[in-house]
Amino acid sequence: MTRNVGTVSRGIRCPIIRKGDDLAGIVVNSVLTAAETDNFEIRDRDIIAITESVVARSQGNYISVNDIADDVRKKLGGETVGVIFPILSRNRFAICLKGIAMGCKKIVLMLSYPRDEVGNQLLTEDQLDDKNINPYSTVLTLKEYRELFGENKHPFTGVDYVQYYSDLITETGCEVEVIFANHAVEILKYTNNVINCDIHTRKRNKRILKEAGANVYSMDDLNTEPINGSGYNSKYGLLGSNKATEHSVKLFPRDCTYIIEDVQRQILEKTGKHVEVMVYGDGAFKDPVGQIWELADPVVSPAATKGLQGTPNELKLKYLADNDFAGLSGAELKKAIEDRIRSKDQNLVGKMESEGTTPRQLTDLIGSLCDLTSGSGDKGTPVVLVQGYFDNYTAE
Repeated sequence: MTRNVGTVSRGIRCPIIRKGDDLAGIVVNSVLTAAETDNFEIRDRDIIAITESVVARSQGNYISVNDIADDVRKKLGGETVGVIFPILSRNRFAICLKGIAMGCKKIVLMLSYPRDEVGNQLLTEDQLDDKNINPYSTVLTLKEYRELFGENKHPFTGVDYVQYYSDLITETGCEVEVIFANHAVEILKYTNNVINCDIHTRKRNKRILKEAGANVYSMDDLNTEPINGSGYNSKYGLLGSNKATEHSVKLFPRDCTYIIEDVQRQILEKTGKHVEVMVYGDGAFKDPVGQIWELADPVVSPAATKGLQGTPNELKLKYLADNDFAGLSGAELKKAIEDRIRSKDQNLVGKMESEGTTPRQLTDLIGSLCDLTSGSGDKGTPVVLVQGYFDNYTAE
């Protein structure tokens, strides 16, 4: 029988996860219960995706602002520290900044402008054009910034992040000086001790600063080991962390391969079906209105089973219909396209017939789908079941 539905993404409701819970068992039970109550079947190559948040929570991977302060003080000396290129986020960075400030006497806060790394705006490009400011050659002090542009609130959150971050720092008893620049080495005019807080450009900026003689640590260098029994992340440090309380953050999960393999094994035992499993964080996509690039995590997926490695190997149906089979229609066109799909090369890289297909890793594509499905609010679906993702036009 012909199937008339392709990919389906379902948010799966689960209990609230706490430290020490059997996450793999909860995930498997929740998926199978949903299949029974909503009358669908688990199939081979279905994908079960688990949000990183509940993985980290089950691991108890939390740290306090005091833990952050201790590590900052130990690694950077506790005096004047340059904090450069942080993203503008109450959830992602503010509590980390509070901990950093508690470990310093003074912070020189250097903000990229007009936007942060993931697209949150301090200013618009039109504002810069109006004042004839080139952000790649002009360094602004806080006084100059205010005189030129006044108060600027984030279009979605309504927060003036310049003031918010400044107040957050001074409330800890730490002095603050704010500058605006887009070249990492500008911070060295103020201090040699630096924390570069950028995410996806961190390795380059860290290299540039080190070559210039700085004592520099990236966010993934902080809290990589336990402090007084705290959580930690040996690979990503503070990167990918989220606010838990006003005094603590939840870190990105540590090694979680054991969880995805356990879920895969249990599903096989209970259903006879071989599913793929992954852990996902932020998706990788750009908002066309706010210009925010969602990916504030260091990676979309910190762990995935082997069947999710690689990139799609797909033909572009529009290309085939408009070029190779332009003279066909109806059943004849359908058969020609199906035959081409069945005989396609196993590697379509560089082939015109795959032009326009999305050249991204499977885990990035699927993680983005899952992030949009589960949302970040009160849906209560930290697990997503994706079915039919690997099907194509020929699937029955």
